[in-house]
Amino acid sequence: MNRRLDVLFVNPDSSFQAYQELSKNYTAIEPPTWDLLLAQSCRAKSFGVDILDCDAERLTLADSTKRIVEANPRLVCFVMYGQNPNSGTANMAGAELLAGQLKKEHPEYVTCFVGSHVSALPKEVLALPCADIVLLNEGVYALHNLLLTDLSDSSLDKVKGIGYKMGSTPVLNQSERVVPQERMDVDLPGYAWDLLPYREKPLDLYRAHFWHADFNQGFRTPFAALYTSLGCVFKCSFCMINIVNRIDNNDDISATNSPNMRFWSPEFVIGELEKLARMGIETVRISDEMFFLNKRFFGPLVEGIIARGLKLRMWAYSRVDTVQPQYLDLFKRAGINWLALGVEAGNQLVRKEISKGSFKDVNIREVVKMVRGHDINVIANYILGLPEDTLTTMQETLNLAVELNTEMANMYPCQALPGSALHVNAKKNGIALPDSYAGYGFLSYESQPLPTKYCTAAEVVRFRDNAWSTYFSNPEYLALVERRFGTDERRNVEAMSKIKLRRKILGDLPP
Repeated sequence: MNRRLDVLFVNPDSSFQAYQELSKNYTAIEPPTWDLLLAQSCRAKSFGVDILDCDAERLTLADSTKRIVEANPRLVCFVMYGQNPNSGTANMAGAELLAGQLKKEHPEYVTCFVGSHVSALPKEVLALPCADIVLLNEGVYALHNLLLTDLSDSSLDKVKGIGYKMGSTPVLNQSERVVPQERMDVDLPGYAWDLLPYREKPLDLYRAHFWHADFNQGFRTPFAALYTSLGCVFKCSFCMINIVNRIDNNDDISATNSPNMRFWSPEFVIGELEKLARMGIETVRISDEMFFLNKRFFGPLVEGIIARGLKLRMWAYSRVDTVQPQYLDLFKRAGINWLALGVEAGNQLVRKEISKGSFKDVNIREVVKMVRGHDINVIANYILGLPEDTLTTMQETLNLAVELNTEMANMYPCQALPGSALHVNAKKNGIALPDSYAGYGFLSYESQPLPTKYCTAAEVVRFRDNAWSTYFSNPEYLALVERRFGTDERRNVEAMSKIKLRRKILGDLPP
């Protein structure tokens, strides 16, 4: 008789709510990184695990529910992470629908939620009728603790690192620690790649970001994403990345209270990349928030990739003030062909305010020129609608973007993401926040960014969408794409730029 599955990790599908029409052909479909990490961690402890990726398989609500029941796990764990910082909250839209349907049809299943949104607002998640248990912070040790019990109500008060309901009252137990640096290779021992669905070959249901494939649809799949580190040492008020490090259950805690960065050993990461290479994967995202920061870890890693002759097409993140020119040649030789630079704002005072002064004064133009001088493409990330932004300073950001004319640009409306200091401050000061999970999506129909001191949320959205259109229809940008990648790739970008997002806040009808 087969042993009953201990835990099924579920990645819900919230793609259309988050990205509208762009979700069909242009947004990435990323492997669910934290599902993979948690699954492998539990498997190393001899628990029976599996993954249901509703996003990759584009499962309907009915089919997703059926698949959960067929798996018949002791615990159904909804994992709320994603490819963008806001994804943990945006993905709650699909998770609540699916968990609600499961509870309606099969109330006997125990449901559990983990992820960035859960870490930020554990009591709010527990208030959902479909949520039985939440895992606090990243949840690794809490999940191990939980699976050692019979999951009955009588045992939950003894489980460190979880929240549960006592009747209708949410109860948060003492938090567990996050995995410490010295235990990273041991307690988070890699990715359960073999549990992911595929059509013909591993990871062929996943696709890279359009620009990562040089705007060529043929290069987008198969695709993988992995971390070499977790967390960030900085305390930017708009960011919620570090909320999964929290060990303090008090209210009004934000990501700025738990800056923490931990690394897997370079040898360990190279081993994971070699596994992917053996599966035929060449297109890989390095998902670290700050990959280009600590040379003690990234130096041996890129050198090891080169020494082993791995042929990869990768991209990684860096702040504009952490780029170290002496390593750019190594990056290129290792296969890092794109570097995502967090420019954030064109106005220096606006940028310093949201980073609490941690941004060093650098010449952004020189940094971009230096990166491109090593034949590495630049994707510049900009945030429009930061607290000190005016229409004039947002125009400065757009002017800088057009001047830099990088191979790709992301333009995000500033959201008070749950877990960020902006969210905590907005709640304290009575500033209107979105009334739906999709409202925190950068590109969603219901997107409702934070108003600035001088602009309404609607003005921010309108400026952002107009700025995006201006950038991607700019003849100089399109000429760059054609020169750099080809004529067909330019046509692909032009087709993408014709998709108009609909916005509720601007009076548009739903998509």
